[in-house]
Amino acid sequence: MPLRSKYQSLPTEAINTATLAIDKLSPADIVESMLNEDRKMLAAVQREKERIVVGIDIITQALRKGGRIVFVGAGTSGRLGVLEAAEMPPTFGTSDALVLAVMAGGKNAFLHPKEGVEDNYEEGFRAITRLTPGKKDVVIGVSASGITQFVRGALTRARRAGSKIIFVTCDPRTELQMFVDLTIAPAVGPEVIAGSTRLKAGTATKMVLNMLTTASMIRTGKTYGNLMVDLQMASEKARDRGRRIITIVTGLDYEAADALLKRAHWDVKAAIVMQKSGLSYQRAVSRLRKAHDFVRVAIGEDVEPRLRHLVEGTEPV
Repeated sequence: MPLRSKYQSLPTEAINTATLAIDKLSPADIVESMLNEDRKMLAAVQREKERIVVGIDIITQALRKGGRIVFVGAGTSGRLGVLEAAEMPPTFGTSDALVLAVMAGGKNAFLHPKEGVEDNYEEGFRAITRLTPGKKDVVIGVSASGITQFVRGALTRARRAGSKIIFVTCDPRTELQMFVDLTIAPAVGPEVIAGSTRLKAGTATKMVLNMLTTASMIRTGKTYGNLMVDLQMASEKARDRGRRIITIVTGLDYEAADALLKRAHWDVKAAIVMQKSGLSYQRAVSRLRKAHDFVRVAIGEDVEPRLRHLVEGTEPV
């Protein structure tokens, strides 16, 4: 009698009865089938809302205490963690050391898949060890199937170091939830193509990671209203966005906003505080620090009415 596969019972490996004949469908019908499955995926993420909120609180508290966020994964899950980490500095002005990602197979595996590395428990353990995790850090394991050995090894090491552990998976039954602080598990069901977790599982995972990081950054003062006031000014597009944010918040014209930003060393938050308070750059930075980096607190002004008038095309009262 053949041995039972340890993978065949995984939700991510199941056969989707709604797409059994997908290879006979027209392009339009394939698209419709995929859209139908993605609607189920959205509902699955919605059911995890309360757990996502708990995850945001865990990460926010860690950031406020000087901790780091570390993503760890393999394959599609690993790439999503790398992408999340890479987007934090340009979007929220974080240091490269604040949000990190470890992927099975190393950096080269992002573009050049290395089969089999996800099965290496010891390498996951060693990869996290190299980052010297601590009690202030949050390590986020990402594994669609919930059984990736590389991730298991990494989380075991992080747990030993006292780090907070969040596990994002698409298998609510995973046994890994027994030794993590929080499991977020959208049950997306079988993929359109059996086992291809870059589809619904990947999309659901990206949504969860988006919410965890974005909400945590907002909660630590990285936005003013929904304006990206901590962005890095590394490109002309970013500098233009910075100028436009200044014009929106302060009422200055575009050229004056440019001059203000130069005096503020291209720091949008400092520029806003300087214009609103009349303070020098150094004193504006000091006020922001006392306000825990929240522009709203530093200037005592709510930007929502101004933004609403702008969007609706009405004049401020």
